[in-house]
Amino acid sequence: MSSHVGKIWTYDDYAALPDDGHRYEVIDGELFMTPAANIRHQDILGWVFVQLYNHVRAHGGGKVFVSAVDVVLSPTNVVQPDVLFVSDADRERVTAPNVQGAPTLAVEVLSDARHDRVRKRRLYEQFGVREYWIADPHRRQVEVYRLEGGAYPSPAVFNAGDTLTTPLLPGLGLDVETLLSGGE
Repeated sequence: MSSHVGKIWTYDDYAALPDDGHRYEVIDGELFMTPAANIRHQDILGWVFVQLYNHVRAHGGGKVFVSAVDVVLSPTNVVQPDVLFVSDADRERVTAPNVQGAPTLAVEVLSDARHDRVRKRRLYEQFGVREYWIADPHRRQVEVYRLEGGAYPSPAVFNAGDTLTTPLLPGLGLDVETLLSGGE
């Protein structure tokens, strides 16, 4: 949900917002408020975080974060992916208050198709997020966008029964059925 039509929001404006319990993001200078996630959404993002975190803890390669962590892509683009991974090669982007620049991998559990599939996909592509996953519990699939030549071609689609792998985290294999059920 967008607010304050006409105002160009910056990271400084965003950082000055009161702590009112809402999640906000700024995309192309427009402020969006995101309602609290439902339980299924939380189950899925929690399971994905734990799997990625445990894999990175055992094998190294970077750092994994769960929302809410600010990712400052530019002064007028600040997002909070549900789960994000920053590889060791990009580790300088991790600062005490936030991530400055594109994470290596961003994961969203679909809550608003226009926001996740259009706005955020375009933004992640523009700023060079190497992989973007959209977990869609209603369609029972995970869409994986992998940056090629600065653009996201059509996504690889992983359905229930498939194993999701990524070259970003060698040896990781996520059962899509389990992912979409939040580990249950």
